[in-house]
Amino acid sequence: MIMMKHLAQKLAELLGPIGWLSGADAAGYSRDWLNRYGEPPLGVARPTSTAEVAAVVAACHDAGVPLTPQGGNTGLCGAAMLGKPGGVILSLSRMTKIGRPDRAAENIEVEAGVVLAALHEALNAHGLIFPLHLGAEGSAQIGGLIGTNAGGNHALRYGMMQDLILGLEVVLPDGRVWNGLRAVQKDNSGYQLRRLFCGAEGTLGVVTRAVLKLYPAPRNRATALLTIPDVSSLLAFGKRLRADACEFISGMEFFCDFGLDMALRHVHGLSYPLQERAPWYLLVEMTAGSALVPLEQILEAALADGLESGEVLDGVVAVNDTQRATLWRLREEQPEGQRLEGTQLKHDVSVPPGRLAEFIEQASVLCGRVLPGVRVNPFGHLGDGNTHFNLTPPLGQSGFGELASEFAQRIGALAGSLGGSFAAEHGLGRSKVSLADALRSPEERSLMAAIKQAIDPGNLMNPGAVLHQ
Repeated sequence: MIMMKHLAQKLAELLGPIGWLSGADAAGYSRDWLNRYGEPPLGVARPTSTAEVAAVVAACHDAGVPLTPQGGNTGLCGAAMLGKPGGVILSLSRMTKIGRPDRAAENIEVEAGVVLAALHEALNAHGLIFPLHLGAEGSAQIGGLIGTNAGGNHALRYGMMQDLILGLEVVLPDGRVWNGLRAVQKDNSGYQLRRLFCGAEGTLGVVTRAVLKLYPAPRNRATALLTIPDVSSLLAFGKRLRADACEFISGMEFFCDFGLDMALRHVHGLSYPLQERAPWYLLVEMTAGSALVPLEQILEAALADGLESGEVLDGVVAVNDTQRATLWRLREEQPEGQRLEGTQLKHDVSVPPGRLAEFIEQASVLCGRVLPGVRVNPFGHLGDGNTHFNLTPPLGQSGFGELASEFAQRIGALAGSLGGSFAAEHGLGRSKVSLADALRSPEERSLMAAIKQAIDPGNLMNPGAVLHQ
């Protein structure tokens, strides 16, 4: 207790009253946004520089006090929350410097607390983009996106966060700083450490700065919302699109009518642009660097082929950016619509894209057997096979009782049997550690534990996330 009090005093002196929060001032940082995880912290450290981060980490290390890094707190698996009371939450929210983009090399250096939407806005005047987009981009921070290896809506074309990082600066568990801020794509000078820290969810160190890959801003864009009769047609039309226009496709997002219904009922400002509803919907976006590429013609030709084959029932092509944003909101507000509906179970899985229909059909039957009347809401990223297979209780039922773990186990095992993963882009956090122990081989889990032990032998960096230790 004396050691904890001494640590709190030391961090308060180091960071000042704005940089060290405790008691009621720390409450806003101590629970995740779904209010499922979190314990009262000793306090919240809010440093403004890498040197201050290193000092905080070193102080916690010397005191033997666990530390959990936190970004925008938009995660869905509890990784940014304490697993036990009394640890320190390290918020990167005051580290928001955005460097000047290197137009020739197409990269930029940013601090970990930069909000994704702020980065997008800062790049507008330079004719460059950072191609990661997701529903939480108004609050998600770069450090958190790195920690969870975020995917987003355009991973089909640009890859996940690990594919968009050139270099990292990381404060290690004892307070030392690894400077890996290299700005080159080819760097085979040993183990790919930047990829090791990407997806580690704060268990191996604290990312403080990153060099990110940029791309020229598209000069040409075509976006359409299509109605689809069934999940098999969804995959067939997606295959057709990729064959006809693969180099131009930047996003293929799907959702079902149940998800659309919840979003339209609960989320203010949404509007559906077509006359008839359908079982499934596909949002397609194509982009090109040249205004000479006839994207709308390519998209309309594919739509005509889909209508003729019966894979598509109807569709609308956005004629301006306002209509494009309206269409994208229908997809991006899927999680919020279901959250506002009430109790839900979230499952973030991936399978090879060609087996997505098989997974959705089998998982839907499986869930109906576990709980008759359960309402299934699959939505996600058609091109990479990532499905957010979310569940809402049957009508008139308020929850799932003791069935949550059974649903997770069965859905995750099914994804694995089809060559996929039970954790596609949300990570493990605290919520999926037991599931990982059950569904991953002992060899895989022991390798991960060996890496953790080598870098953080005291198990002070976000203990309880990713691994049981």
